[in-house]
Amino acid sequence: MHVNAALFRAKELLDAALVPVHAWRGSPPWSLGYYTRKKRAIMRAIDEESVRPNTPLPPAFGVALDERIVEYPWLFSRLRAVGELGKVLDAGSTLNHEYILNRAPLAKANLTLMTLAPEKRCYWYKNYSYVFGDFRTSPFRDELFDTLICISTLEHVGLDNTLLYTTDRSKAENDRFGFSEAVSEFKRIVRRGGRCFITVPYGQHQDFGWFQLFDARMLEQLINAFGPLSYEVEFFKYSRLGWERASQLEVEDATAFDPHSGRGRADDRAGCARAIACIQMIK
Repeated sequence: MHVNAALFRAKELLDAALVPVHAWRGSPPWSLGYYTRKKRAIMRAIDEESVRPNTPLPPAFGVALDERIVEYPWLFSRLRAVGELGKVLDAGSTLNHEYILNRAPLAKANLTLMTLAPEKRCYWYKNYSYVFGDFRTSPFRDELFDTLICISTLEHVGLDNTLLYTTDRSKAENDRFGFSEAVSEFKRIVRRGGRCFITVPYGQHQDFGWFQLFDARMLEQLINAFGPLSYEVEFFKYSRLGWERASQLEVEDATAFDPHSGRGRADDRAGCARAIACIQMIK
């Protein structure tokens, strides 16, 4: 086992052992035990299909959990409806978790994962491919992919990615609309009739340096950059009572909590974004 994989496994075991302490402390986001609690909740929500189209979320869904608790089940619900996924690109490598990759229909998918810099843990031995680089100038030929997935990644494109993702100082940017180039590239590499699944944190625009919240203007620009034949956008909001479906109007003033700086902290135990937009587009 690679040393990074061994260290990660040791951290997982320690985190799992501290779940009771995490619960005793009131389940604060990002404290020891949080990773395990979130992972277990995500697996359960995917397997139970808790996020289905036009269906309310379960009561108290995802209390004190960040937006992944909605995004992953939302994605799996829509992928299962597609059927044959064909050649798939994970733009952002957000699917790079064993408990995600092991679930149908991603299990054994013809999947390429692309992100800015090498991952500490890769699953190449499961026949997944890894590519590292900038989405805005990808190495892929035109119309290569049948399905493109980009979960909570576009909010980092064009901003300062040196905090978490790379040591390359050229990636310390400040371009609010840099995501448009990435989405235009997505359009180029997705085949006609192919599908694109994107999620972004949503609300009033806020720039946290390493990520930003999309507002209505930015969301419109994202969709226009892809120029879909058809599309659907679903909104979800967080409160101290958990996640629930919402209208766009209900989330236009939503904010976020930055777990690295502490900016935006409140007593609702939000993990990060307090609203998200989930977008499905057909080219």
